[in-house]
Amino acid sequence: MSDQMLILVALAGIFLLLFLVIRTKLHAFVALLLVSLIVGIAAGMPLQEVVASIQSGMGGTLGFVAVVVGLGAMFGRMLEVSGGAERLAQTLINKFGEDKAQWSLGITGFLVAIPVFFDVGFIILVPIVYGLARKTGKSLLYYGIPLLAGLAVTHSFIPPTPGPIAVADLIGADLGWVILFGTIAGVPSMIIAGPLFAKWISKRIHAVVPDYMQAEEMEYDKELPSFALIASLISIPLVLILLNTLSGVVLDEGNIIRSILTFLGHPFVALTIATLLTFVLLGTKRGYSRQEVQDIATKALEPAGIIILVTGAGGVFKQVLIDSGVGEVLGNMMAGSSLPPIALAFLIAMVVRVAQGSATVSMVTAAGLMSPLIDTLGMQGPVLGLMVIAIASGATVFSHVNDSGFWLVNRYFGLDVKDTLKSWTVMETLIGFVGFAVVFILGIFIS
Repeated sequence: MSDQMLILVALAGIFLLLFLVIRTKLHAFVALLLVSLIVGIAAGMPLQEVVASIQSGMGGTLGFVAVVVGLGAMFGRMLEVSGGAERLAQTLINKFGEDKAQWSLGITGFLVAIPVFFDVGFIILVPIVYGLARKTGKSLLYYGIPLLAGLAVTHSFIPPTPGPIAVADLIGADLGWVILFGTIAGVPSMIIAGPLFAKWISKRIHAVVPDYMQAEEMEYDKELPSFALIASLISIPLVLILLNTLSGVVLDEGNIIRSILTFLGHPFVALTIATLLTFVLLGTKRGYSRQEVQDIATKALEPAGIIILVTGAGGVFKQVLIDSGVGEVLGNMMAGSSLPPIALAFLIAMVVRVAQGSATVSMVTAAGLMSPLIDTLGMQGPVLGLMVIAIASGATVFSHVNDSGFWLVNRYFGLDVKDTLKSWTVMETLIGFVGFAVVFILGIFIS
């Protein structure tokens, strides 16, 4: 099959994927599998090889992603149930004072979203936003936007959240670099899209606690854990993974310290250590029975399962593109583009995000399409960490009515569609463009 026909097959596959997800409302997992089958057959692959590619792509992706996302979900669920997120918020607000509560909420969101899913973190912490808005008479957006920005930045940029984990696996990026660059890009993104933007938009939209929302604070059946304990538990996996990456830069191969740090800093080991510590320190040591801890961990895997399967299907799509030869042609075509690879990754993720709404689907689709280009150009090392954040940034911008996060904010803040677009959509877009600007500048110096 000619290169032109293979390009047409790839483009038709992408449009079909968007049509299935947007128009027919087919679940992204099934849509990705179906499109992978059709692309493989249309590209002229033998039928048995199409099936083999699907099995290889799914297995290769889930071998890493399923373990990390599963452990991360259980870790986050223990933090949620124990009141750890609440403790972080209370301590930071007390430390900063109510006059700087915006900043404390931004930092709280940034920390909480490392182990806790975005929507769960928001729902847990929104009563604090309600209480502050009632007490001061300010718009809900004055306090809510910084919290949302902190949650959204970490949710998109910093492992072990599912999005960057999936992209890192699909393009072969080291998680240590992803954490480092995600933090470097995430801090200015949170500041600009959070406290600074909130100060501006809250003067133009005065949102109050909607009548249909009960603003009662969540009650915990046990005393809240200490701030130091929660901060330490969140830091453990991040520090171990970063030490693993840095040891590979500063220590020689075969060095015993490097070998130990490489083992402890592998995401499997780092997250297993952190998860076991939460089971003990936030679970059995605080009065939960072993059965209760087991039930909490099991419950955590329900939302994680959907993310794991969609990510696995993204791996299938990538593998079929590679095995069919479409990936090589796409890679050569994109390599000839005048756009830098980081900018190309951002734009692809942005187009898919605007079209179908899901940040996760946008990320795995963009990563699948960029993977052949990365192989063609022989990209490796730190630059792949930048690529992950570029894709995550593109998958964050322009959140609108086809994104579930849009309606979550719309409902909890009692906004109409127009005001949600002016607040939430602009906030997400600021995060994406600031994050991309940071990694694009870093990309000039890192290759």
